[in-house]
Amino acid sequence: MVLFRRQLGDVLRGERMRRGMTLRELSSEARISLGYISEIERGQKEASSELLSSLCEALEVPLSAVLREVSDTVAVEEQRIAAESAVERVPAAAAADVVASAA
Repeated sequence: MVLFRRQLGDVLRGERMRRGMTLRELSSEARISLGYISEIERGQKEASSELLSSLCEALEVPLSAVLREVSDTVAVEEQRIAAESAVERVPAAAAADVVASAA
């Protein structure tokens, strides 16, 4: 299962790191506790729209850009999971038939 909060946390952490900001600096700029930002980045807490807006403003990145990147990573993860599920659903006998017919 793809968790939006984990993908969001990864994107926010990536933006912070790209800007060379520490958690402490982001915390001060966004006026959000360091511990809470850390939990958001690790995907342990959901960020409200107000917190997300403050974080994006402090990171000087548009909210739409963050959400677009999260959406893209979620789509990739969904495709990976779907492909894995499809492989698991192919019965062994059917797979053997495919191999035999290819030979």
